[in-house]
Amino acid sequence: MGQNTGCKIKRLEVDTGSRFLVVINPAFASELGVMSNDRVRVRGSKKTITGLVMVSQKIVKNHEVGIPINVMGELEEDVGAVVEIHPAERPVSIEYIKNKMNGMELNTQQIRQIINDIVKKNLSDIELAAYISAIYTKGMTIREIKDLTTAMVETGDVIEFDQEPVFDFHSVGGVPGNKVTLIVVPIIAAAGLMIPKTSSRAISSACGTADIFEVLCNVTFTIPEIKNIAERVGGLIAWGGGVNIAPADDLIIRAEYPLTIDPYPQLIASILAKKRACGVQRLVLDIPVGPNAKVESMKLAKKYSRDLMLVAEELGMRVECAITYGGQPVGRAIGPLLEAREALAALEGKEVANSVVEKSLSIAGMVLEMGGVRAGTGTDHAKEIFESGKARDKMLEIIEAQGGDPDITSDTLEVGKFSEEVISDADGYVVSINNKSIVKVARAAGAPAKKGGGILLEKKMGMKVDRGEVIYTIFSDSKTRLDDAVKLANRLKPVDVEGMVLEKVMPGGRVF
Repeated sequence: MGQNTGCKIKRLEVDTGSRFLVVINPAFASELGVMSNDRVRVRGSKKTITGLVMVSQKIVKNHEVGIPINVMGELEEDVGAVVEIHPAERPVSIEYIKNKMNGMELNTQQIRQIINDIVKKNLSDIELAAYISAIYTKGMTIREIKDLTTAMVETGDVIEFDQEPVFDFHSVGGVPGNKVTLIVVPIIAAAGLMIPKTSSRAISSACGTADIFEVLCNVTFTIPEIKNIAERVGGLIAWGGGVNIAPADDLIIRAEYPLTIDPYPQLIASILAKKRACGVQRLVLDIPVGPNAKVESMKLAKKYSRDLMLVAEELGMRVECAITYGGQPVGRAIGPLLEAREALAALEGKEVANSVVEKSLSIAGMVLEMGGVRAGTGTDHAKEIFESGKARDKMLEIIEAQGGDPDITSDTLEVGKFSEEVISDADGYVVSINNKSIVKVARAAGAPAKKGGGILLEKKMGMKVDRGEVIYTIFSDSKTRLDDAVKLANRLKPVDVEGMVLEKVMPGGRVF
């Protein structure tokens, strides 16, 4: 062991998540010649890790190193063990990030190095934020996005299915209530095509598909389990974060969240990397367009479509895009349990909002046509499977295969026990529904972590509203959360009701 480099491990009862932090005393930091946010190599008896330095006089003594619980697991050393600590150089990828900040095009090796350092957690939060900001402001060429996607696939695990081709459906998101995956997947699987759907949890939305399906069954599986269920049943809906597929994506998303930005190149790479790693060969992408959606203009939607298909073709995948209406929530339910109930009700043949069924059948029809159904007849075939009850039966089979109750129905799902109706204070029509505000209210009510939290819309755009009528109902598992959500709803007014006469102008210029 080098002179004065030995430190005794002190376990810190904190989890630093995606960052490897180590805490050392100022005196020892001076010996090493390092400061906070510099890097050190921590060499134990089994492993060597690189961590970011935090200097503290109070947490640790001289020649004692504080190791958070998540880093303890990586280092595989016991409390009190002596480890060797040396200064470490900054990753070379930092220079490549600076090159991108200056508008330079990165080569294949440079992109691979950046992603490697992200996955190995060699970059600090500030450095990762710099990468995200650089590609947000400077963009990437199609070649760079293709290399980025490939690097994200190569740094994680992949699923190889015995049955081909493998189909999938994905939405770029941005519209609340978009539970159509729960209808599309069983239709496709009932048609005899394989659709192993891996989905995300919510980042800033009311819920992701994984959050919704978790109401009905388990969504966390190993790769062998995903492969087994998909090949045996024809489809599944699993949480992609439960396996090591394109792991850089989850680390990048965590850094994007506080910045509230979603860089164009990264969004494309994120979608295609996860699908490529899951063995998907034919993919339909849903791109909702509308005010307060992630994609707000038809021009941008067409650009996404073009570039997604170009990059996919470079990767050997066939992609088709559906530009869909995203001006208001899909269906009436927003929130994990409410959306699961609405999707099940649709499959059971009960009356639900037309937007849920129409969008589901259109998307499923596109997938079926990619699978060999005659062009122009995919939606009709999807409708036949849906109305025959075969899609419902397949959904129950999937739920059972994923450890859920095969006898579950929409009637057995109980929403949050606390609720409050929001009523209209005027006669008129619903002229707009703000997607972002709806999401904020649903999250205040507890979604997605609290499955029963959310919103049930009674009125949607264009519908007539009388004074005193219910516009929507807020549900929550907690009275405190419900009160907070109601206060927020009263302030944001996410559903706008206006009369046909907006104002009266009288002689003399008086306005009423």
